[in-house]
Amino acid sequence: MKKGLIALAFGGLAIGMTEFTMMGILPDIAKDLSVKDTDAAHFIALYALGVVVGAPTLVMFTSKFSPKKVLLFLMLLFFIFNGLFAILPDFKTLSVARFISGLPHGAFFGVGSVVAAKLADKGKEAQAIAFMFTGMTIANLAGVPLGTYIGHHYTWRITYIIIASLGLVTFLAILFWLPKTETRGNTSMLSQLSFFKTIKAWLLIAIISIGTGGLFAWISYIAPMSINVSKVPADNIPYIMILVGTGMFFGNILGGKLSDSISPTKAAILCLSSMVVCLIIVYFTAHINIMAYIMAFITGLVAFTIGSPLQMMLIRNAQGAETLAASAGQASFNIGNTLGAYLGGIPIIIGYSYNTSVLMGAGMAMTGALLSFVFLKKFNISQKM
Repeated sequence: MKKGLIALAFGGLAIGMTEFTMMGILPDIAKDLSVKDTDAAHFIALYALGVVVGAPTLVMFTSKFSPKKVLLFLMLLFFIFNGLFAILPDFKTLSVARFISGLPHGAFFGVGSVVAAKLADKGKEAQAIAFMFTGMTIANLAGVPLGTYIGHHYTWRITYIIIASLGLVTFLAILFWLPKTETRGNTSMLSQLSFFKTIKAWLLIAIISIGTGGLFAWISYIAPMSINVSKVPADNIPYIMILVGTGMFFGNILGGKLSDSISPTKAAILCLSSMVVCLIIVYFTAHINIMAYIMAFITGLVAFTIGSPLQMMLIRNAQGAETLAASAGQASFNIGNTLGAYLGGIPIIIGYSYNTSVLMGAGMAMTGALLSFVFLKKFNISQKM
């Protein structure tokens, strides 16, 4: 495995931990700051807002620099503001640090996706991107549980010191392991933004923003669904999440292989359609205790196959604006996160069972699959780089 790809995977691990560990240690942060859990939850929203704002803006304003320099800058930003988040004393200053710590997220994966594709052997571009995202799946599998444990038993500030340190490790790995790659000749802001004047761009954004909502409508309510419908003991929820993380790890790898084998768009249609089937099975089997464990792994696997195909669709259809498009894709994933959690919660709010959230998710994934089919028919371009 090329060292440059390992450096990018370190970044995925660091970013995955800073994003997802927050959910597990939210009560600890609230207690330490003497605020309500709902107030501490603003740190989640502020990070997501940082991702959406930072993804396109940082890519545009750093487009004149080499990808390696951009990635180093993004990881330096990550290191500084996650470090500040670990030591700042009050809610207001922590809120600022949390917002800024989210800015590098989308830009890192956007630039990193293009770099990974360039480092890959011919015909294995999507697998290289999947390897970068392996860092995020490892974060969910091992990093987040470890960070949550430390936050519960010691202090959440140690957890974020560790996360900031991972950012520094990534900075050094990129510095020494990532080869230089050339910038594109035509990288002005206007030339990059022109991509978003096309129907193709907004169709891709819709596919990601709606289709990936299926994953988030499921995972946002997996704990209460497991406890209240599947009758899984609350103490066993960490095992459910480990199974989800394990499934995501293998699904990410499978998605890269599928994308390289049958084309990114066809892989997206297959992955989103499979997600629909999986979520429907979850709905009808949620009352069976053992199926909660089985479907946690299977759904995690199926749902996470979609990442690499969608990133490759963006890169291959945005000539001259690949990094901006890939970064906008990360912002769209966060929109999918918000939409999935919101729409998935509607049937629960009005009194239906917790497993009804996955039906909303199935509808979103089906919409994403249909939009991908429309994209395939309308923009059936060559799938070669």
